[in-house]
Amino acid sequence: MDTDKTSPVQRLLDERIVFLGSEVTDEVANDICAQLLLLDSIAPDRDIFLYINSPGGSVTAGFAIFDTMNFVKADVATLALGFAASMGQFLLSSGKPGKRYALPNASIVMHQPHGGFGGTSADIQTQAKQILHFKRRMAELTSAQTGKPVEQIIEDGDRDRWFTADEACVYGFVDQVVGSTAALSR
Repeated sequence: MDTDKTSPVQRLLDERIVFLGSEVTDEVANDICAQLLLLDSIAPDRDIFLYINSPGGSVTAGFAIFDTMNFVKADVATLALGFAASMGQFLLSSGKPGKRYALPNASIVMHQPHGGFGGTSADIQTQAKQILHFKRRMAELTSAQTGKPVEQIIEDGDRDRWFTADEACVYGFVDQVVGSTAALSR
């Protein structure tokens, strides 16, 4: 019997795997960013794998992860397992082109950013402007990742749009549907 007391997270990090398995919050994003930066500092010439099973979450927290993925020298490959929705979908398609994967039964959901509004009418107007800014920015980035026109991304994301792994590959969110780790580029 294996008596190794190393945590599963540490064992994954030893394999250069970062796991996003929850809602994207500020705390989760800080952990993911720290792990990406750490792995890059150890071996910037080796790929980092970001495994995603997430319903999405905070746009600003997700952008912190996105920016860190692009900041590090190492290629960040992405893999959808289970569910990659909203910010999870955005991060999935933000992997290094050619290294974006989905498992065969993964579900991918694209939609526009959501937000809860509160405060004065001026506050609500400011928040609405910010949501529209995020919607446009995410559409521009997703357009660059998929090759689809920005306006099509906006239209397709106006409501929840579900994709199978194969459909996500055709749309351009991922490059390949894989059934085992042997199929991943390392």
